[in-house]
Amino acid sequence: MSELVIDAQMVKTLREKTNAGLMECKRALAEVNGDLEAAVDLLRKKGAASAAKKADREAKEGVIAQCIVQSGKVGVIAEVNCETDFVAKNDAFRAFADGVAAKHAENDSADCEADRVAAVQKLGENIRIRRHARLEVHGSGAVASYIHTGGKVGVLLQVGAAKDATVQTEDFKQLVRDITLQIAAANPVCVSRDSVPAALVEREREVYRGQVPAGKPANIIEQIVDGKMNKFYSTSCLLEQEFIKNTDLKINQLIAEKNKALGEEIAIRGFVRFMVGEEIAG
Repeated sequence: MSELVIDAQMVKTLREKTNAGLMECKRALAEVNGDLEAAVDLLRKKGAASAAKKADREAKEGVIAQCIVQSGKVGVIAEVNCETDFVAKNDAFRAFADGVAAKHAENDSADCEADRVAAVQKLGENIRIRRHARLEVHGSGAVASYIHTGGKVGVLLQVGAAKDATVQTEDFKQLVRDITLQIAAANPVCVSRDSVPAALVEREREVYRGQVPAGKPANIIEQIVDGKMNKFYSTSCLLEQEFIKNTDLKINQLIAEKNKALGEEIAIRGFVRFMVGEEIAG
């Protein structure tokens, strides 16, 4: 076998191991006199250094990725950022983001740093794994996800049921699809009013008190505030929201109708909604 063929094969192998460019691999092999493993180490070091240099550059674009495993019992969504929308639409970037979600679905504490550095080296932009969320169903039920067109909004939903067989029915699947779409479009804060954080409730009440004209008796003020809080709950709590496909129904009524039809006890146990670049509370 000629030296040229050997060199070509080594370059091919090195590219597969490091995701580096053709010329980068050739230069690395030349620098270490053809030692493949040394070339791998060299490119990894250069990749880490390159990623470190890019780390201060703003990464506000990106996508929300998802992964559902264990027959629908475990799901993850992740926000992965980059610098430009052009890279956010790149297949290699999308594949990297999907890989981040998949790794965290298998292991919530997964270390994706080496993969991130390789992606920075390959795509030439600062890339940041901003956050991820993982939901798991114990017992009957399912975890479902929805990624809105373009990957800018993603939803992860945890739904409980009384019977395992229900999860496989088309009625259940359609309900889950409808609720993930509801969350993506209507952006609820919590599942129900009982799950709204006390600090948020008090903040809202204080704002509404400040909107009441001066001179009102204390009991009247609180009645007005209670009315405003009911309006807040109707827009901010998933179960009290109007169903976007039929505004004559609230989500809790939709679920009640489905439970009656199926003889079930379907319940929304939790959800996560991510939007690329949004402010993260706390």
